[in-house]
Amino acid sequence: MLPKRISQFLIIYFLGLGLLLAVKYGFSLSDYVIPGIADIQQTAAAVFGRYLRAVLDTLGVAVIGHLLAIGMATVVAIVGRPDNLIGTMIKTAAYNLQAYPIVAVAPIIFILLGDGLPSRLLIAAIICYFPLLLSFIGILTEPVASIEHFYVVTGRMRWQLEVKIRAFENIHKLITVVTGSATLAMVGTIVAEFIGADSGIGYSLRIALYQSDIAKVLVALFLIGVFNSLYLVSLELLGLFIQKRMGVEQRMTQ
Repeated sequence: MLPKRISQFLIIYFLGLGLLLAVKYGFSLSDYVIPGIADIQQTAAAVFGRYLRAVLDTLGVAVIGHLLAIGMATVVAIVGRPDNLIGTMIKTAAYNLQAYPIVAVAPIIFILLGDGLPSRLLIAAIICYFPLLLSFIGILTEPVASIEHFYVVTGRMRWQLEVKIRAFENIHKLITVVTGSATLAMVGTIVAEFIGADSGIGYSLRIALYQSDIAKVLVALFLIGVFNSLYLVSLELLGLFIQKRMGVEQRMTQ
């Protein structure tokens, strides 16, 4: 799975790089506008170690922010699950908050929390939690009649059991949406670093763009793609393990 995912990214990346170089040489653009192959190689050798540390920093924040978003979405989905006044108000508030663009909210976050780790974590979580919330609410509000009917009739149904049944029956959907939202966590962290942080690969990208150094941008994009692919593969493997484990437990209880 890992070699396949990495090879897919490399194919896409180098196709894009080839297209960029084709534009450069086709229109005879200077190295200042689009760097040549030699410039890209020299820049990669010069900044690779520094950018590698920066992208690992970003990945660490993205992973924690992703976990924070999963926790936020789970709590809001469970509390907003009932079709009553409180549940409706919680869902409405969650939806309305998402209507505000992050570029408008981020300055307020940086003013309140500073330009360190807390701001980066919060922005990463905010960006990736909404698709998680929509999926979690959809799953937890959809009854599994074939199983829930027995517990309702016998009076044993509790909200904890209801949540467990619905999550178990839709575990494949849950794993898919959690894995898919990981990229948004990475994007959210980079956006936070680009807007106002003083570390991470997003900060390095901001400096490179201010310097109009496209070669540095290409190196940063390469490392971002590689480590994002590694994170996605890790989540997919974890999801497969959870599915197999739950499948074994289900067979043992039958």
